[in-house]
Amino acid sequence: MTKVDILIVGGGIAGAGLAAALGDGRTILLIEAEDQPGYHSTGRSAAFWHEGYGGPLVAPLSRASRSMLEAGGYLAPRGAIHLARDDMAVELVDGVVATPLDRSDLEERLNGLRPSWTHGAYEPGLADIDVARLHADQLAAARRAGTEVRPRSRLVGAIRQGSAWAVALEDGSRITADLIVDAAGAWGDAVARACGVAPLGLSPKRRTMVQLRVDRDGLRDLPLVIGADESFYFKGAGDRSLWLSPHDEIDGEPCDAAPEEIDVATAIHRFGEVVDWRIEAVERRWAGLRTFTPDRVPAIGFDPDEPGFFWCVGQGGFGIQTAPAAAQLGAALILGSGDIPAGVDPATYDPARLR
Repeated sequence: MTKVDILIVGGGIAGAGLAAALGDGRTILLIEAEDQPGYHSTGRSAAFWHEGYGGPLVAPLSRASRSMLEAGGYLAPRGAIHLARDDMAVELVDGVVATPLDRSDLEERLNGLRPSWTHGAYEPGLADIDVARLHADQLAAARRAGTEVRPRSRLVGAIRQGSAWAVALEDGSRITADLIVDAAGAWGDAVARACGVAPLGLSPKRRTMVQLRVDRDGLRDLPLVIGADESFYFKGAGDRSLWLSPHDEIDGEPCDAAPEEIDVATAIHRFGEVVDWRIEAVERRWAGLRTFTPDRVPAIGFDPDEPGFFWCVGQGGFGIQTAPAAAQLGAALILGSGDIPAGVDPATYDPARLR
């Protein structure tokens, strides 16, 4: 039987980042149900750092994460163009720097824009995130600090015995842990139930992405183009290709998400309502899960009824851009020491609010 101080369930960016932030001094085991960490949401992210994404309660985590992402060289400038029709307003979180754009400004930035899009805004601060390298670096840092990362290890049950947990894995192995950290994403509530902990009411939602080749070139650095009605976004991916999403949130169960034809068709239809670019091919399509708490704000903190259980779930579609600050916050709460990220109020993310 393996004995550890902390068992982290889930090897995506939340679990990997937290393991790295906890550092050495504790025996930590990170278990991942899949063959490799980050297989689901983290590995399928078209992540970008978007200051107001997720709303004003998520923005403090995003802002606190920016300097850490910049210091690691994980950001690449892209910028964003917000598009609106006459009956729409471009609504940004307070403090986000943006320049208003009229129709002529939009035409200069987006050749072939349909006439219905009359105004917008340019947000220069938006940046791409090198998700794969960020995740790999967090796992590497955790391993250097002594964390064991064990894939193909699904938790099937845990029982509280005195001050420790007796944990059973699907392969028959047993673990004793003082603290369980639930960083299992869409499976977060299932992990809690397996431990006898009340769920938070997490909602997994499928998002579809499509890579298109179009009859335009020079698109590699095309800014992220976002509809003010949140019905689409797309950005450059290659000289003649782009990544497109219908900005969908399809309710579902935790699963290996796959794109549905209707969602791909919806994305293409909405794209055609934005620009007159001819689509030459659908080069790739994929889907990932975005998991939300009931109030759409991440839950980071100890369970109010089970102090040996720590939540790090509900990152929604902003889990990558908030990962550094969320990990720092989680580590400070678990260790009872360390700095809370500047501008971040732990009470905002306390799971107790959801009970």
